[in-house]
Amino acid sequence: MSELQNLIKQGEGEQVEFKKKTTHPTRISRTLASLANTRGGHVLVGIDDAGRVVGVRDAEEEMYLLQMAAAQYVEPPLNLHFEEVEEDGRTVIIVTVAESSHKPHRAQVAEGDWRGYVRVRDESVQTSGLTEKALERADAPSQLEHIPLNRHEMAVLEYLRKHPRITLAQYMKLGNLGRRRAYQTLIKLTLHGYLRHHDKEKEVYYTL
Repeated sequence: MSELQNLIKQGEGEQVEFKKKTTHPTRISRTLASLANTRGGHVLVGIDDAGRVVGVRDAEEEMYLLQMAAAQYVEPPLNLHFEEVEEDGRTVIIVTVAESSHKPHRAQVAEGDWRGYVRVRDESVQTSGLTEKALERADAPSQLEHIPLNRHEMAVLEYLRKHPRITLAQYMKLGNLGRRRAYQTLIKLTLHGYLRHHDKEKEVYYTL
């Protein structure tokens, strides 16, 4: 099975995005920034939402628009890797975006309006200020100040070794803590690199 068929089979997700064509640099820039801010991945241009190969009319023009998006509409700019693939007589472009070591990247959504995005399942979702701070910290593990943890802080980590996630309400119950104290503890652990903060579902949650 070819690399392209493999990626199509995976379906859209955290590291794969399908695009029939590049419509405008500002739209694709959000996808590029979100992949670079998360775990990297691929954009398949010439594939429709259902995973069918539709091909692109002009591969050169597509790559020009993608390079423009990465260089002018993402800050700091990104380097992309392109591969043209023939499939069923149609041309598909595999665009590879590496996970960045210069997070967070922001995409220009309008004149003077730059926003951060991360990948959540198959969507590029806007980050909050807190997520951006965590992204900045994630790039420099040497700067993370590994602080001595008290029993309430250790309790979160112990809980998360056995459970996939914890919410503020769950932590308040676990530690018998008030909302403010519980929230401050979770934020402190996030900013020091112990936890990851996820804020794009109905309820904010934390993971290791």
